[in-house]
Amino acid sequence: MLRYRREMVVGLLAFGSLLPLLFIAPIPQDPAYHQFADLETAWGIPTFLNVMTSLPFLVVGLLGSISGRTHQLTLAPWSWRTLFGAVLLVGFGSAYYHWAPSHWTLVWDRLPMAVGFMALFVALLSENVNPKLETILLVPMCLLAIFSVVYWHFTDDLRLYIWVQVSPLLGILILLLLFRGRQTHQAYLMAALGLYILAKVAEVEDQSIYSISQQKLSGHSLKHLLSAWAVFLIYRMLNQRRFRDDGVMRKET
Repeated sequence: MLRYRREMVVGLLAFGSLLPLLFIAPIPQDPAYHQFADLETAWGIPTFLNVMTSLPFLVVGLLGSISGRTHQLTLAPWSWRTLFGAVLLVGFGSAYYHWAPSHWTLVWDRLPMAVGFMALFVALLSENVNPKLETILLVPMCLLAIFSVVYWHFTDDLRLYIWVQVSPLLGILILLLLFRGRQTHQAYLMAALGLYILAKVAEVEDQSIYSISQQKLSGHSLKHLLSAWAVFLIYRMLNQRRFRDDGVMRKET
């Protein structure tokens, strides 16, 4: 009964958090969003560092996509594949967006990010709550993620997209607090969550970080590096963790 109550808490907080968005005014995209601190062009590449710091997503996405450990997980294989596939696409989408920042190119940056968030959430739900949830939730949640970006693009309303980003992070934190987890090395996940929070702070402080670094590294470029590092820690977690089985660790197969 205690476990069922915990599952209900996760569901209510994650999906119930969508309800308040229905009662607040639409949130438009800030017109100044595309005005980054670092606009330097190098070797013919505009906003060079913002473009180049998108490349680590390609590396970690590829690592996760080809990793045998990711493909052999027994509880949420398709969710992990979807996550790393989305991260791989983030590398292309982010570089494309920063090469020519606009609302249209931003769509291709946000689409894989939204899918990646939802895939991670479904993977952790499936592994910590019920393995059947992957079959039930993965496709609908990824479609919802895609819809959130499409909805923003055509209505200039960020509410649903913000929920797609925030609710998985809230859900992950709750999962870690309420469930011991069936696998080890969850500290990697906590560290990844912390790095992503730092990445969001760096994004907000884009200009300040650019000034402090004497115009060598902007907050947005730092956000890319921290976010890619966070995903790499998840990759490390998948490659090192073991299943818990009555107090005895057995290697994943």
